[in-house]
Amino acid sequence: MTSTTSVTTTTANGVGTSPRRPDGTVKVRGEFAYSSDLWHEDMVWGVTLRSPHPYARITSIGIAEALAVPGVYAVLTHEDVPGVNRYGLEHTDQPVLASDVVRYQGEPVALVAADHPETARRAMKRIVVSYEELEPVTDSEAAVAGEGASLHEGGNVVRHVKIRRGPQDPAADVVVSGVYEVGMQDQAFLGPESGLAVPDTEGGVDLYVATQWLHVDQQQIVAALGLPVEKVRLTLGGVGGAFGGREDLSMQVHACLLALHTGKPVKMVYNREESFYGHVHRHPAKMYYEHGATRDGRLVYVKARLFLDGGAYASSTGAVVANAATLGVGPYKVDSASVDCWGTYTNNPPCGAMRGFGAVQAAFGYESQMDKLASACGLDPVEIRVRNAMGEGDLMPTGQIVDSEAPVAELLDRVREMPMPPDRPFDLRHMPGGVSNTTHGEGVVRGVGYAVGIKNVCFSEGFDDYSTARVRLQLVGGEPAATVHTAACEVGQGLVTIMQQIVRTELGVDQVTVLPMDTSIGNGGSTSASRQTYVTGGAVQAACAAVRARLLSRFDRKVRVVGGKLVAADGEVLADLVDVLGDDVFDETVEWRHRPTTALDPETGQGTAHVQYAFAAHRAVVDVDTELGLVKVVALDCAQDVGKALNPQAVLGQIQGGSAQGLGLAVMEEIQTSGGKIRNPSFTDYLIPTVLDMPPMTIDVLERPDPHAPYGLRGVGEPPTISSTPAIVAAIRAATGLALTRVPVRPEHLTGT
Repeated sequence: MTSTTSVTTTTANGVGTSPRRPDGTVKVRGEFAYSSDLWHEDMVWGVTLRSPHPYARITSIGIAEALAVPGVYAVLTHEDVPGVNRYGLEHTDQPVLASDVVRYQGEPVALVAADHPETARRAMKRIVVSYEELEPVTDSEAAVAGEGASLHEGGNVVRHVKIRRGPQDPAADVVVSGVYEVGMQDQAFLGPESGLAVPDTEGGVDLYVATQWLHVDQQQIVAALGLPVEKVRLTLGGVGGAFGGREDLSMQVHACLLALHTGKPVKMVYNREESFYGHVHRHPAKMYYEHGATRDGRLVYVKARLFLDGGAYASSTGAVVANAATLGVGPYKVDSASVDCWGTYTNNPPCGAMRGFGAVQAAFGYESQMDKLASACGLDPVEIRVRNAMGEGDLMPTGQIVDSEAPVAELLDRVREMPMPPDRPFDLRHMPGGVSNTTHGEGVVRGVGYAVGIKNVCFSEGFDDYSTARVRLQLVGGEPAATVHTAACEVGQGLVTIMQQIVRTELGVDQVTVLPMDTSIGNGGSTSASRQTYVTGGAVQAACAAVRARLLSRFDRKVRVVGGKLVAADGEVLADLVDVLGDDVFDETVEWRHRPTTALDPETGQGTAHVQYAFAAHRAVVDVDTELGLVKVVALDCAQDVGKALNPQAVLGQIQGGSAQGLGLAVMEEIQTSGGKIRNPSFTDYLIPTVLDMPPMTIDVLERPDPHAPYGLRGVGEPPTISSTPAIVAAIRAATGLALTRVPVRPEHLTGT
């Protein structure tokens, strides 16, 4: 089906308004039930034994001492996995429990269930595993070159994407090149991995879990358990943030295995350190860029080689590589592009989906290059971007036509014209390091930087991307009421509110109930790729249209639903909705798909790979203490095209949140590894921005409708994460004059110590 156009007028709390979120008050009060709060009176606790080594051969596993601990119900190893001991999003390459080899520090080796979590942990420490340590592969560029051990059959390259467009040996008046690195960022969601598995009396299991994709979890679980799909039922628990880190399995199979083995409900909750080991992270990257331009700053060519470290298992590395490659030139017009992007296996922690999904890494590279090119051409950093900004009708490096508005130049102009923050105040709390009284302002310099980014929306490359929605309309307590049922995961982004708004708009009813998300209805797809409002919103809109068509088929002329009334085209009120509904129930289920995409040509990278493009621009203002190497982001202003703001307040929240994660990557967030081992698996040593780090934001929201999308909307959540990081680093460069080719920027990068 294709997107439909609403035939109703704007309803109170409908599309375009900002109603109160139904989960908002309870979350603010601390009363919301997250998956870690789940409880069953007869439950036991599960824990996971993990490898201490990044690469080693398992020679033996002894569980007798653990089983002897009082209160222990089960100790399981790979031998207890009844189905296929492999799972994965794109490649089934990851063991449920390691059998012969461990490929990263933290890989699950055994499971314990006991009557108390401390008992389970005590027993876990009595499992005796003998390892033969092996030399780890830790460098992605070396992995592409074939250096080191082959970690998986077929070698250490997960995917190589090539983009070739236009002449491959063009001449340019001005050439700049650079090598850029992006560290490993964590999603740092505040709610750790958790869930409750409850066995039934017929050999099946119900799992209540915090996840991003119920059906893909279900598919992997049933394969590992060796059960038919109807025997494994998933319901979404309360999710304390996700940002891509819950797209892969963590404790899902483990909890179900323990529940089926013990016959008891099993709860698993990771502590913070285990969470760092238990989910994927953002791919660290090393990128080689060369840009050629005319003397007046017009791009002639872009050449790039990008290496993304996927860690021990593939996860979604293949798709991340495709994004980094296809978006690797940025939102700029260029006739000649040559991009190679590799994703590799190493013995570093597994990497997969995180907000921005490959576009973040590439943007730091190409935006650093645009600043360097501006300097070489004697141009203002905004001017060189405006001169090369793509617009509607331009071609991507893949040959795909940008067939809706692309207001890149306008976004840049808007952030440039925003009022600058006031001069540095005397209050030391506003100085970098001032809160800790480490500076009195000596050596503090200010800088301003700009960046713009591009992101695809929805899944790409021919993936069958759809969502299922069921909408029911009937009288409840004498009033028209609707219910919505999908399997699309609410992870804090406000999807429940959006679905209510769409139903109110399409059916003209105020009372809308969203049922719990579970696998009893068809697939809703992943809550990722900025896709849920687009795809599940489209499905809900289409289901409402089907309900409305049945309802209005009773009339022999064109009729609209307006404020609980059936109104003819000439404005005549024909009936009350209450009277028309009567005892009838209008119930429709729809599978909705966006327009199709195509695979990339393996040799040239040409193809209609993406559904939609979204754009954001940032201006950052920073104060840098050049003596202490400390940075204070004074302002982080943003302009973003959202197509249509279905919920304006939620849009602002997404832009602020995405910008905060971009700030974190710019100046503080990195999982630091040495020899494949994580050195900082805690919020003591892995730093994330707090309210003291986030500056005021001026946000300019453009609404340039995409005619191919429901309501003209564009995905919102990822673009601000993409352009905020390079804007901040550009501002630090402007303040210090330093090259700064790696993020996060650390104090030693600024002081030379």
